[in-house]
Amino acid sequence: MSILADEGTRVVVQGMTGREGMFHTERMIEYGTVVRAGVTPGKGGLKACGVPVFNTVAQAVEAEQVNTSCIFVPPPFAADAIMEAAAAGIRLIICITEGIPVLDSLNVVQAVKDCGAVLIGPNCPGVISPGKTKVGIMPGPIHRPGNIGVISRSGTLTYEVVDQLTREDLGQSTCIGIGGDPIVGSTFTDILEMFRVDEQTHGVVLVGEIGGNAEEQAASYIKENFDKPVVSFIAGRSAPPGKRMGHAGAIISGGQGGAEDKIKAMKEAGITVCLNLAKLGSTVKSTMSGSGVH
Repeated sequence: MSILADEGTRVVVQGMTGREGMFHTERMIEYGTVVRAGVTPGKGGLKACGVPVFNTVAQAVEAEQVNTSCIFVPPPFAADAIMEAAAAGIRLIICITEGIPVLDSLNVVQAVKDCGAVLIGPNCPGVISPGKTKVGIMPGPIHRPGNIGVISRSGTLTYEVVDQLTREDLGQSTCIGIGGDPIVGSTFTDILEMFRVDEQTHGVVLVGEIGGNAEEQAASYIKENFDKPVVSFIAGRSAPPGKRMGHAGAIISGGQGGAEDKIKAMKEAGITVCLNLAKLGSTVKSTMSGSGVH
């Protein structure tokens, strides 16, 4: 079992015919992902990567019974693409696009929830259930099947963490990049609840960063509701207040969002906090050795 995506996931790629869309669609297909359709307005009837292209998501749903969307649409149009997918009945929407205006994201997040869909992102690397499917831009070869869940605000740190886990012979159940924007469709807490009831997942690695209070909320949730071991890493400990570091959401302001506050909340919740990224893999192995992880 995995969360969000598995062998039954049938993907439509919105923006497939663009450069990024084409490149990553090919990588997804190579990994074994069932990509059944692409959507680019005005290019319906064509084929790209051996997959039929439609003008609308509704047409793709009707013709190919797709249930998941991966979005590579440019920022000015990405919010509309998310809304279109939700309105067409897509239940998992993964938006890779970065640079979407915050107000647009704020509007679509609630609209997607009202439709009963799950939004991952925007500005995220996607979701991968190793050995089953990947939807997004995560590099497949560094992953291996196992039972450690990974949640991260940072795409590149996700890859580093996964590579360390794999080198320690620790496989992953599902890896999710929730996105680095101030407003995202799914929070740490949302994903932790999915991992809590997932029998394949025996432990979780949580990669946070400065800015916002998502990590503090996750710590509170873990303390009250989560009985599986968690190891965390918080990026940005050396970031000066008021300066954005990397992600749009990674900014310390008003005395909130600092790394030390997040680390304190994690420790108080009983979470193992790794302060040295280079040692995260070995820390996970030693911390979860009694939990049956592999």
